Amino acid sequence: MDHFLYKNGHLHAEDVPLRDIAASVGTPFYCYSSATLKRHFALFTEALSPLPHLVCFAVKANSNVAVLKLLGDLGAGMDVVSGGEYLRAKAAGVPGERIVFSGVGKTREEMGLALGGGVRQFNVESEPELEALSEVATTMGIEAPIALRLNPDVDAKTHDKISTGRKEDKFGIPIARASEIYARAAQLPGIRVVGIDMHIGSQLTDLAPFEAAYTKMADLTRQLRAEGHFIERLDLGGGLGIPYTRSNEAPPLPSDYGAMIHRVLGDLGCEIEIEPGRLIAGNAGLLVSQVIYRKAGDEREFLIIDAAMNDLMRPAMYAAHHDIVPVSEPAPGDDIAPVDIVGPVCESGDTFARQRDMPLLVAGDLVAFRSAGAYGAVMASEYNSRPLIPEVLVNEDQFAVIRPRPGFDEMIARDRIPDWM
Repeated sequence: MDHFLYKNGHLHAEDVPLRDIAASVGTPFYCYSSATLKRHFALFTEALSPLPHLVCFAVKANSNVAVLKLLGDLGAGMDVVSGGEYLRAKAAGVPGERIVFSGVGKTREEMGLALGGGVRQFNVESEPELEALSEVATTMGIEAPIALRLNPDVDAKTHDKISTGRKEDKFGIPIARASEIYARAAQLPGIRVVGIDMHIGSQLTDLAPFEAAYTKMADLTRQLRAEGHFIERLDLGGGLGIPYTRSNEAPPLPSDYGAMIHRVLGDLGCEIEIEPGRLIAGNAGLLVSQVIYRKAGDEREFLIIDAAMNDLMRPAMYAAHHDIVPVSEPAPGDDIAPVDIVGPVCESGDTFARQRDMPLLVAGDLVAFRSAGAYGAVMASEYNSRPLIPEVLVNEDQFAVIRPRPGFDEMIARDRIPDWM
């Protein structure tokens, strides 16, 4: 469920007409619903309520500081994968004891940043990282809490580019080596083992891969405890999918996910950490764009809009589907025809949809891309020297720009011409 509905013939974000935002900030822009973000976070906290838990928002899904503050004020932790994301979480007022630092390539500088500012735990992905963290923590006179990220060799049955739990993937330590590496961690100065971490992929629409991985985690918890390790937390990662179409996708509900976690892991007495991003933010956001031209080709028509692949990368990168709807509600019986919906970037890959049935839109009409709140703005670039687009947060009948569109002068001023030129 989201809070983007047609009212009086116009698509609204909560109680704000999207056309009013477009008139104020221009197009294209991202728009997020506070009510939807709050509701989706609550679904996870309710699903895990029988167990001690912390729901950590995956900052990589949407790193706007206003969004992080909204969730942090509700009690969310943050799962970060870079020093920049760590600083964004801190800027949003999230304390270090609610920040989990993940990622396969943490630098010593990032380790020192998090140790100095406070961190709940590092999810360590390799032996070299473990050794480096020990050195940094010992130099600082600090103990680093860690969970080892273990690769369970479970196929998440999702897109190849977002599968992370197979043995051929770059993530984690092979589960067969868990005893060896945990024994090494226990011997290292500056390291305190607190748990186990697993994350097998993103946009999962079936609970079976999760259950297979968590069953291995449960067995390993018992084994490591028998070997003398104190395992108090189980970090289950994120990855629960969302419905990108309104018809044929039906991912599991957070309540079903929580029930499975309770059944598989509930008797271990561990605190459960989960790191959802897409399910909290995905359907809480839209990308709104304006039609520039309607162009007739030899064999098809093109709807050329002012959003492009640099604004929303997912269709070009993953062949991802987004429902695209007119901001003005079509009347019953309006003509519908297939069009290719494309952007102005100078690449054929700048195509959002092929032969998508749409009303007969013309220049100046507005369209909205649904399910764009996750991995939209965070993956955007300035390719073709196109400015990053605004982000807007709606709360009931109010809206605010939470990231403004930079001007061309601001973009160009970041470049430097050497003195010798």
